[in-house]
Amino acid sequence: MSRSLDELRSRRWFAATDMRGFAHRQRIQQMGLRREDVLDKPVVAIINTWSDLSPCHAHLRERAESVKRGILMAGGMPFELPAMSLGEVMVKPTTMLYRNFLAMEVEELLRSLPIDGVVLLAGCDKTTPATVMGATSAGLPVIFCPAGGMLSDRYLKRGEPQRSVGAGTHTRMFWDEYQAGQVSECEWIGLEAKMTRSPGTCNVMGTASTMTSMVEALGLALPGATAIPAMDAGHVRMATSCGERIVDMIWQDLTPQKILTRGAFLNAAAVQMALGGSTNAAVHVVAMARRAGVDLTLADLDAMGRKVPVLANLFPSGDRLMEDFHYAGGLPALMNRIRPHLSLGELTVTGKTIAENIDGRESLDDEVIRPLDRPVSAAGALAVLRGNLAPEGAVMKSSAASPKFFRHTGRALVFDSPAEMHKACANPELDVDEDTVLVLRNAGPVGAPGMPEWGGLPIPKKLLDRGVRDMVRLSDARMSGTHYGSCILHISPEAAVGGPLALVRTGDLVALDVEARTLELKVSDEELARRRAAWTPPPRTAKRGFVKLYQDHVQQAHEGCDFDFLQGDASSPEPEIF
Repeated sequence: MSRSLDELRSRRWFAATDMRGFAHRQRIQQMGLRREDVLDKPVVAIINTWSDLSPCHAHLRERAESVKRGILMAGGMPFELPAMSLGEVMVKPTTMLYRNFLAMEVEELLRSLPIDGVVLLAGCDKTTPATVMGATSAGLPVIFCPAGGMLSDRYLKRGEPQRSVGAGTHTRMFWDEYQAGQVSECEWIGLEAKMTRSPGTCNVMGTASTMTSMVEALGLALPGATAIPAMDAGHVRMATSCGERIVDMIWQDLTPQKILTRGAFLNAAAVQMALGGSTNAAVHVVAMARRAGVDLTLADLDAMGRKVPVLANLFPSGDRLMEDFHYAGGLPALMNRIRPHLSLGELTVTGKTIAENIDGRESLDDEVIRPLDRPVSAAGALAVLRGNLAPEGAVMKSSAASPKFFRHTGRALVFDSPAEMHKACANPELDVDEDTVLVLRNAGPVGAPGMPEWGGLPIPKKLLDRGVRDMVRLSDARMSGTHYGSCILHISPEAAVGGPLALVRTGDLVALDVEARTLELKVSDEELARRRAAWTPPPRTAKRGFVKLYQDHVQQAHEGCDFDFLQGDASSPEPEIF
């Protein structure tokens, strides 16, 4: 052990011989605990993002008990601290609006209370980066306990082969088929009741699985933890192991600052690409890196996307689900496959290096975790585009897009709001064809506000009826990591702050070249200057509360959408004990 009992942070609250120390010990005993429970042991927080309205986290109350068991067995004292849940789907307008709220809450809970280390219970999209951001800024030893994916379903239809079915990706697929009359009303209702079979995060390689996997790649989770299904008995055991391990980490003073290096973040980027991970990771990983004081940019992600092919055969880039990935060996097996692209000497929560964690972890199913010479997609999981339409960058999940659109020029059809867009797309007389480029703006961090997942623009019904299932779509919004298609997202700067997207007009030509990484508006500089002179920013409707704080301080997508006052070294003074 490298730290003594007297060096524990919680001792400042509980070991003092003055009146305040007496009062702190008194209040602990008020809850039925003994004074020695906090005087002689490390105090461990369990940040729990459970909620009755967060189906992905419905099991985390039980997992908190498993974590507590591990902490107690290792000689620590656990305290469960509830935090904002941020369950996707239910939260409107978007959980992204509140990612920074949860990050601030986690940081302040850990800073203001007598805590020596923390286990993070999270998994649904924004809870993972938010809790990691907050814990990184607090600077205490931390281990991440992922929520795990939901159980898989099977789609059985007489005369057709059996298909694995998950949440998110298949919802979009079946919706398009339902709109086109290929799925009956009765079948649609039946799918609604059976596609999500258990608690746990989306069981495709959406944002939830992308982010938990990247946190494992960063070294903040136990090896293999993120692929274990939420309802697997192994998930219960993993949670207990998290509780046991955090106590040792406290004694070893193994803080995020010793784990979250630039090499660790490049490892996470490599994993994102090999997984065919969500484009949302481009926002979150930059924000996480900045909290750790690490310089990571979209250019770093694009460079990794050019080098590392997609090896995980998982929806939406492939055709399998997270359960299959777990059985095939999970993340350690995938990381072992991409060893040449990893910084293998990075330290992890195990106290060992990445190399030591993945040694001998082989793929057990080469159809799920493909060899390097037989990738799911050589196009790469992420392309960062630049040009006069996206001076600071835009992102595209090229592995889930149609290759026929990788070099495309089309006429823009512009929408200023989702309501306008959905109404127009339902109109059978809409002037649109498969080559049209759909554009949605005022959907970015400031404009929406909160940068919702509106970027998977709907295919107009007129085209769905003709069998069209993809077309080029642009926005300053995000897209669900479970979705697919030729969508260009996170256009930065966004329209609401005067980015070039604000100047596009219906009928303008837009040119996309994925290989060249360009996105250009074919309008002269002189014409764009005239349009800019006539442009006025949309009014901001928030006059108070967190939404106003968000709009006043949120950064742009290429900067991670964190608040401008939360960057870099966050070693704020410890609270005074009065």
